[in-house]
Amino acid sequence: MDQQKINLVVAACNKGGIGIEGRIPWRLKQDLAFFKKITTTTKDLQKQNAVVMGRKTWFSIPEKFRPLPNRVNIVLSRDLPRAPEGAYLARSLSEAVTMLSTNPLGAKVESVFVIGGSSVYEEAMTSGSFPCTLYLTRVLGDFECDTFIPSPDDCKFHKVPNGDNIPIENQTLSENGIDFRFEVYEKE
Repeated sequence: MDQQKINLVVAACNKGGIGIEGRIPWRLKQDLAFFKKITTTTKDLQKQNAVVMGRKTWFSIPEKFRPLPNRVNIVLSRDLPRAPEGAYLARSLSEAVTMLSTNPLGAKVESVFVIGGSSVYEEAMTSGSFPCTLYLTRVLGDFECDTFIPSPDDCKFHKVPNGDNIPIENQTLSENGIDFRFEVYEKE
């Protein structure tokens, strides 16, 4: 069986910061719309995408939005005794990928998206186990953060043309006084 390719979706500021105190330190509606579109859109209308996240990321999502609709939600935790309502539980990223590729859930999954937190991103980015595509919203500013991801440049990623999945290629956008752009990186 081929290695399961995983996709990572994240917004990070200049220093790789992605969050503070369990929340995103900026509000960019275009980024949120992109996140929703990329994690819900499938080529095969009979399938759904899966979102894989750590326990802290799950609980950082406002309760009224959990589970993320129209997606298979998998929460990673070594400590939770059972899956949160509306989600599946895996003890590791490898276990989640195996669950999705061997299909014991009965769900028809097209693509797998890691959506946080920092340790899950780091494992996917630095592990030799998974080929990855990183969809990075590069927030062009410095924000106070206590949660970070590694730089894609340090993890054997190479930048690729944005393709069909990205709203606007190679263009700096601005919203709420914050400049940002969408970038795509691949790791083989």
